[in-house]
Amino acid sequence: MIDRAPTRYSATGQALHWLTAILVLIAFVYGPGGTEQRVYASARDFDRQLHETLGIAVLGLLALRILWRLVDTRPELPQGARWMEIASKVVHASLYSLLFAVPLTAIAGAWLEGHPLTLLGGVLLSPWFSESHALGAKVADVHTWLGDTLVWLAGAHALAGLAHHYVLKDDVLRTMLPRRFARRPRRRAHANAGRRDRAPSS
Repeated sequence: MIDRAPTRYSATGQALHWLTAILVLIAFVYGPGGTEQRVYASARDFDRQLHETLGIAVLGLLALRILWRLVDTRPELPQGARWMEIASKVVHASLYSLLFAVPLTAIAGAWLEGHPLTLLGGVLLSPWFSESHALGAKVADVHTWLGDTLVWLAGAHALAGLAHHYVLKDDVLRTMLPRRFARRPRRRAHANAGRRDRAPSS
């Protein structure tokens, strides 16, 4: 018996994908941003703690996603133009790299500047290496640039999915949607044709 390739990503794969996207978006919205004094101002405590907590969560989810990809069976995507396949691979590799780099540069920048990570619930993660404030400030700047790049690239990735669905009209987006949202609409024309075929002739 020949095993048929799945037509959609597994429920676990989909959950990890969409949860990562949601956490990244919330972390971006609540990112305190700006100067070191602004980031660590007491008025920004909640925003910073939420931002750092979500960053650690994204890092953990990414590790789970990579482990899951090693054992999961992924669907075969529709064949497209060669440049589109290359672009898709480059974008996916870039997204995974950024999902690692963004939280890691945030952690490194904070610790090098001498700040512990402050997570929700009052959890403190003290620096693991000695302070180097000037270097930490540069790493923090890199974190900001990478974070902006991640959001822009994720947005382009989402627009590409919509283009596949509404312009190219293929199944790329459906592979990452729950079954209830991935159903194709019934074709009324075919249904009407079937009724006409069954209608008695006069």
